[in-house]
Amino acid sequence: MRFEGTQAYIAEKDLKIAVNAAITLERPLLVKGEPGTGKTELAKQVAAALDLELIEWHVKSTTKAQQGLYEYDAVSRLRDSQLGDDRVNDVRNYIKRGKLWDAFAADRKVVLLIDEIDKADIEFPNDLLQELDKMEFFVYETGETIKASNRPVVIITSNNEKELPDAFLRRCFFHYIKFPDAETLQRIVDVHYPGIKQDLVRAALNQFYEIRDVPGLKKKPSTSEALDWIRLLVSDDVEPADLRGSAANALPKLHGALLKNEQDVHMFERLAFMARRDGA
Repeated sequence: MRFEGTQAYIAEKDLKIAVNAAITLERPLLVKGEPGTGKTELAKQVAAALDLELIEWHVKSTTKAQQGLYEYDAVSRLRDSQLGDDRVNDVRNYIKRGKLWDAFAADRKVVLLIDEIDKADIEFPNDLLQELDKMEFFVYETGETIKASNRPVVIITSNNEKELPDAFLRRCFFHYIKFPDAETLQRIVDVHYPGIKQDLVRAALNQFYEIRDVPGLKKKPSTSEALDWIRLLVSDDVEPADLRGSAANALPKLHGALLKNEQDVHMFERLAFMARRDGA
């Protein structure tokens, strides 16, 4: 069972090595990188390449580790007991399985995505240490142990919003997805938009990397934003010669696809003002 990338996902050699190392070691793969560099998509493509079911657990700031195992609805059971409902005689009627339970109970190996783990409370990773290490957990209400008969491929993503505990990191194989260089990004564009005019792609990517290199940019545009921008340029039939515009107009065409906060827009507007002033 080896991951060699897919036609829909350009995976660099180091990333493929990391995925296969995690599969061999049977350890979670912790993937970090800038937002929009394809961390979540990686799990989907690994599942597709290995012909495995994908189980996705998208973590929010309010998510608790216990929710990944199971939740016991004691309130509903109490209400049903007051109403004389026969369902109260079986506690399993009030247990909701979580994503880890689904992955552990699957008939065959699956890919389990724990997406954006750094959004949750700092204790969240620690609360999953034993479950991810031993691939089992205990259900106190029923007295049963849920153990993975087929150890899932676990992919965990993080946007580096907060540091993860050392004890958790020791149990993971780590990979940082670097922002792609121009050649790799062009290959990604070609995968998403086959047959696109190459002169437009080259001109667009040149300007895209110039924007990313502007000092003081609060949020650098990501890979996914580059793809959206190029899609809009194609849709509007923008010619490469018209892409850059005049020196006095520092804002890129259709800049709303690339610049996602007012500070960065205002900075480019100031650059345009200074260009006009210096040219006067």
